[in-house]
Amino acid sequence: MQKNPNATDANEATDFLIESYARLKMTERQAELLGGKYKNLAKGADLIPQEFFGVFQELFALHMASGAKDKARTALSSAKKDIQGHPQAERYGQFLDQLGGELNKPGIGEAMDLKFTSLAGKEIDLADMKGKVILIDFWATWCGPCIAELPNVLKAYETYHDKGFEIIGISLDNAKDEAKLKSFVKDKNMPWPQAFDGKGWGNALAKKFGITSIPATFLVGKDGKIMSSNLRGPALSSAVKKELGL
Repeated sequence: MQKNPNATDANEATDFLIESYARLKMTERQAELLGGKYKNLAKGADLIPQEFFGVFQELFALHMASGAKDKARTALSSAKKDIQGHPQAERYGQFLDQLGGELNKPGIGEAMDLKFTSLAGKEIDLADMKGKVILIDFWATWCGPCIAELPNVLKAYETYHDKGFEIIGISLDNAKDEAKLKSFVKDKNMPWPQAFDGKGWGNALAKKFGITSIPATFLVGKDGKIMSSNLRGPALSSAVKKELGL
């Protein structure tokens, strides 16, 4: 590729290398190639949405996943400039602003400032729960993947609650479904506190922490800092057991 950058199959070769570096978890090389691919894309009035946003979102997600928020922020700033001049620039800008909310998503080793009045009327402050291992779970009753993951969450709670494991649910249900939410929580035996403001995707805590998809979970260690995120299946119980020192 270095010797023949204008080869007819250069794009295919680049994609192959990007995927290869991804499998090898060589994120810096992966990001470098994605950045080069983004640089060569048409911009402004000539922008091709599917190509532009496909590459940009992959690059942005890579920076976020690797904890490089400064690079993600820089990439977002560049994208906002690069869409100018396109007839749909305003709509694309709104999408980028929404995506940029993920910059508020807390990362590994960070603490979450989380206070709310629960669905049951109890005041909850995460800072008061240090010494416990806590799962912060953004979910909703209308979210299929959330419901599919619930048995794993319940199993972890039943197994480790008495040993110092707690859960905080943050429901993205809408106001009209409050009764449904209360019934669901009771029927499924989910005794942990639920944050609910009835605003759906506009949920104040979801916006604060840059949540753009659910389920979204954060496992907080005894020191109050995030130890891991988005654990699925048996991985949740394994991580909880490890953090409890069992």
